[in-house]
Amino acid sequence: MRCSKIVCSVSLCLLALAASLVSAAAQQPATEKRIALVIGNGAYAKGALATAANDAGLIAQTLQAAGFDVVGARDLDGDTLRKSFRDFIHKAQSSDGNTVAMVYLAGYGMQLAGENYFIPVDANIASDVDIPTEGLRLSDYIRQLAATPLKAGVVVLDAARQQPFIASGPTLAGGLALVEPDNNMLIAFNAAPGTIAPNETGSYGVYARSLAEMIRTGGLSLPEVFDRLRLRVNEETKGAQVPWDAQKIQAAVTFFERGPDAPAAQASPEQTAALRTRPIRDLPVQEAYVAALERDTLQGYEDFVAAYPSDPLARRVRAILAARREALTWRRTFRTDSPEAYWSYLKRYPNGAHAEDARRRLAMLSALPAPPPTFAMIEYDVPPPPLDEVVYIERPALMFSDPEFGFVPPPPPPVYILPPPPPDFVDLAPPFASVGVFFLPRPVFVPIPVYCRPPAFVAPPPNNIIYQNIHNTAVINTVINRPPPTPPTAPPATGPAAAGPAAATTPAVALAPALPPAAVQRATLIQQGKAPLPGAGAGPGAGLGAGAGPGGHGPVPNSTQSGVAGTPPTLPGRPGPVAPAANALPMPGQGAPAIPPAGNGGHVRTPLLAAPAPGPTQAARPAGGSPPPQSPASGLQASRTPPGAAAAPVTPVTPPPAMSRPVRPNAGPRAPEVRPQLQQAAPPRRAPPPPAAAARLSQPPAPPRPPTAPMVRAAPVHAAPPPMIRPAGPPPMMRPPGPPPMARPAPPPPMARPSPPPMAAMARPPSPPPMMRPAAPPPRPAAPPAAGKRCPPNVPHC
Repeated sequence: MRCSKIVCSVSLCLLALAASLVSAAAQQPATEKRIALVIGNGAYAKGALATAANDAGLIAQTLQAAGFDVVGARDLDGDTLRKSFRDFIHKAQSSDGNTVAMVYLAGYGMQLAGENYFIPVDANIASDVDIPTEGLRLSDYIRQLAATPLKAGVVVLDAARQQPFIASGPTLAGGLALVEPDNNMLIAFNAAPGTIAPNETGSYGVYARSLAEMIRTGGLSLPEVFDRLRLRVNEETKGAQVPWDAQKIQAAVTFFERGPDAPAAQASPEQTAALRTRPIRDLPVQEAYVAALERDTLQGYEDFVAAYPSDPLARRVRAILAARREALTWRRTFRTDSPEAYWSYLKRYPNGAHAEDARRRLAMLSALPAPPPTFAMIEYDVPPPPLDEVVYIERPALMFSDPEFGFVPPPPPPVYILPPPPPDFVDLAPPFASVGVFFLPRPVFVPIPVYCRPPAFVAPPPNNIIYQNIHNTAVINTVINRPPPTPPTAPPATGPAAAGPAAATTPAVALAPALPPAAVQRATLIQQGKAPLPGAGAGPGAGLGAGAGPGGHGPVPNSTQSGVAGTPPTLPGRPGPVAPAANALPMPGQGAPAIPPAGNGGHVRTPLLAAPAPGPTQAARPAGGSPPPQSPASGLQASRTPPGAAAAPVTPVTPPPAMSRPVRPNAGPRAPEVRPQLQQAAPPRRAPPPPAAAARLSQPPAPPRPPTAPMVRAAPVHAAPPPMIRPAGPPPMMRPPGPPPMARPAPPPPMARPSPPPMAAMARPPSPPPMMRPAAPPPRPAAPPAAGKRCPPNVPHC
């Protein structure tokens, strides 16, 4: 009885312990995986962007510190860009449901008929019809990412800029088109739908630098990060740029957590809640403006205009309100996609930004381009624009910095809503040069505050030095922020040795984000000379990156951070710094040495590759020389020519087998006579007969053998081998039989006696010379070497 009680007590204790362990495991969050794709396109032939590649490098480094497994590249062409997106989607699909996937794109974005397109650096856009074929339609990939079971998906488009591609023709709506995110998705633009950001100057763009600042702040959820980002960008640009985002994420996602030793917030939760929840009419005008901007809703902007219609800030808010109202109207119109919908839009906005888009769709639907007198208008969930908004919407692209508007600068946000940026993050130093083709520039890493760290449940990314040392100043200064070794004054190397292990194993390779597999393949082709450099051949300014040379907008110091390999890749014949040769760039990936210009059989295939610099096998060839005589295949031809034969350089390889067929039938019955062998290309198998007999019997057999006549006519074929027997005496052999030219009527008799050619030939020694005279090529080859035993010229008998 007592034992049973003890057993029951132990069982109860074990059950309680198991229950506590299960509850603790349930409270601990599951391991979170983080992946990111970061692209920065700046080397456009038209309108190179000064900061796009640098911005992508800054965001990639910040995400690396937050525990993201980042793949990133710069200046991608259309094919490589599509393949990189496809590979990233497959990577996300192969991950579990507790994965956060983020995409950041910096470059040019365009909208057409309600769709957003990201433009590759090699795009050739001359009209609106080129946009769908040359650009990357983002909805195709965002839809696939949204269909993947993820914890959260974030897509950031730093691409709302004034497009430089189409200067004439039908007007195009500027900026990016408003979209609606799917579940567990957040979509953000650097400028509000229908508006464009001003040109960037400096080392980094305002949007990318502000986004990196908010990610590093710590303790902010995804919505709070982008709400503060909008306030910071609007403050930094003096109201010229208003970012936008929309999200439907239910899970809590935090880039960095704040530890217990973090400084206390400068505002109480009550103050923050009051600014975000109180009616705008109950707030002072400056706080009301900040509240409307942070909420970023149509209702919030309308409330501000209604509360302060005469305030100078009301004109700026009306412009924001007009752009948002028109974007929402067009979104509803495009989703309905009917003639009535497009007529309804044109009824409201006859000169709106999307008027040409509506007419294009009406033409495709075979409908009237203008609204008919009567039709069933669709019902919009937004009211029509008032008259004071028309001035802002009757233009293709809306810029809040347009001096025509004369907007007053907005007030700075309250400190308790948006603290000032960290001092060491106000003016970031230019990034280091890239380490190879497609690699992103590497910014100077600013340590993360010691009280901020990635959540403990985040799975550490593989081989991430930055993630493991976000607070370690010793490693940051000596490893992460150590510039890669570069020759100070030596000219760029151009051979395979330039990309050897010493140049490819620098620490910078391990610090830069990994290249997408498609970019690695493209870089390999570039180093082999089979593909041009990014942006090459596209026109003036092609291949120029951030702030570099002609076409760039950045200062000269920033130009060292751009180009294909981190320096402005100015192509030959273009102004600017000299670009390193393709073969001089280290191989991407694991830091392996560069691949030689020719992968298989360099001595055969190298001339077919447009390598920038000749390899060892190319240098061994004489300039302007013919490859066949020096190639291995030409060695076979050279071996067929005996030494000392200077007059046989054009001996074909294939004719000898064909020539052996007519020689062998005659060689059997005429073993003592080698006359056929002297006429044919096959080498003689035995010693030739006496010179006198050979001279006399060299030609008679030719007439009785009509089948071999084609072989006799081929002068090059017959003339090739004979030099082995007649080095210098053909003319003397021809002249002795010169007197018997009177015997020319004798050729008919030889044709009448085909059966006994040997005996007839022995009976008529003088007739061979006459037969040699008519055919010029055969007589000269028939000269025997022993010419001294013959009579001298013009002497019939001696």
